[in-house]
Amino acid sequence: MSFETTMTGPNAFDAVAESYDAHFTNSAIGRAQRGAVWKEIDRIFTTGQQVLEINCGTGVDALHLAARGVHVTACDSAAQMIAVARRRVNAISATVNFKVLANERIGTLQLDGPFDGILSNFSGLNCTPALALMAGDLARLVKVRGKMALCLFGRLCAWEFFWYFSRGNIRKAVRRFSPGGRPTALSGSSEINVWYHSVRQLKAAFTPHFRLLRWKGVGVAVPPSYLGCLAADHPHLFRLACKIDPWLGECPGFRAMADHLLLIFERTDR
Repeated sequence: MSFETTMTGPNAFDAVAESYDAHFTNSAIGRAQRGAVWKEIDRIFTTGQQVLEINCGTGVDALHLAARGVHVTACDSAAQMIAVARRRVNAISATVNFKVLANERIGTLQLDGPFDGILSNFSGLNCTPALALMAGDLARLVKVRGKMALCLFGRLCAWEFFWYFSRGNIRKAVRRFSPGGRPTALSGSSEINVWYHSVRQLKAAFTPHFRLLRWKGVGVAVPPSYLGCLAADHPHLFRLACKIDPWLGECPGFRAMADHLLLIFERTDR
């Protein structure tokens, strides 16, 4: 394992790095949603390939791929997230090349590539407004016909809308409909701007460098992670939700109402 620091300064995600796994990764909802993403990326990333992961967080996905023989270069803008990831890697003797690197500087990785594929899981790209500009940088890093898996917040989460609407919090119920970045609190005084993109917008942002092969919803029946109380209070219903979520995630109409959207792109030769 190697570690390189290429960005310094405070980062909003540093404040939640130590608690992120407890709140999401190790939660019942987090495991269910991540398992759905793993099922898809295990189909497209294979042993011996070189994969670039952006917004890697605490390194859970990178280690999953490394355990399957995939060589991973994993980047995140938050130094504390990378620090947690390093501890996880050291505990199991895996090999991952971690870098502290913001999305805006992802083009500096050209000497590390070309990569066979790219992964961004669980909404890291929702914090990046200029996706069309980033598409060009990513295109220069990945081989032609290489696959790219992006998992982001969608524009319409049925769970979120009805949960907050039923409690009279209209502002949060409709926050994903906003065309611009919405300030979102992380922890204490830490705040980030979040952009919610439609599938059409994402497809347009990555064209012509990539073509969209398919997409699905992750978290249609399974609620967002902040509703973990529902999973704990109604375990039988939660297990049922986990069983039907993969089917709903593939179903036209329902898939667009998921907490997250998982899009699979392919690098074109243009």
